[in-house]
Amino acid sequence: MNWALRRQSFFIIILILILFIFGSLIAAPILNKAPSCFDGKQNGTETGVDCGGSCAAACTSQVDAISVLWARAFKVVPGRYNAVAYLENHNKNTAINEINYRFRFADANNVYIGKREGSTFVPSGGKFAVFEPGIAIGNSIPVYTTFEFTSVPQWVTVSQQKISQLQVSASNITLLNEDTSPRLSATVTNNSFFTIPEIDVVAILYDANQNAISASRTYLETMAGGESRDVNFTWPEPFSSKIIVKEIIPMYNIFSVQLK
Repeated sequence: MNWALRRQSFFIIILILILFIFGSLIAAPILNKAPSCFDGKQNGTETGVDCGGSCAAACTSQVDAISVLWARAFKVVPGRYNAVAYLENHNKNTAINEINYRFRFADANNVYIGKREGSTFVPSGGKFAVFEPGIAIGNSIPVYTTFEFTSVPQWVTVSQQKISQLQVSASNITLLNEDTSPRLSATVTNNSFFTIPEIDVVAILYDANQNAISASRTYLETMAGGESRDVNFTWPEPFSSKIIVKEIIPMYNIFSVQLK
């Protein structure tokens, strides 16, 4: 090998070494990237892919499905109905920020007569309701009502501290004029120190056999910590049965509340 060829080989080797060093510097952070909850891999303390452990997202395989206890349509006036699905989240420390759903209605012959779709949040641990108002089905009468979620639930872990600190209750529940134009009133209280926005308050009325007879909903834009507010529900017609149990369900999206 002559001198010129040896010199050329030397520079090629130097160039290869330089490229290798720079390549290593670039690749090292990628290859040794710290585990995260958004890298599409099960690593770190995760119990699934980007879920469980230290991740906010809870693994779907490790949570219980939401139970649909019942779904019904209640007549408000002829041709217009309110639909309610009564549900239970069995998971004490997980909730859903948003999930899509669908009500479907059928007549006495089980013939499909309409649907209503929407989205809702799911509170952590306990029973809650999804309410759809003012459903127009023409001259048909919805005898059968079904409810289902239409998107994959994205479960998120909620700290027990936040759940314990945010409590809303209902008291002084009174039903008047039951045989003419029923009016239900109650006092809703934010028992926490924190402002809670967008509170849905659903009222469900039951007869002596624990059958749901009617339902209604009202809305509170915001409640300051420690605040109490009177709410009212009215119906244009008397109920078909004597009301024995009156249930008030205040609901809010826990992810919309900041603990400051």
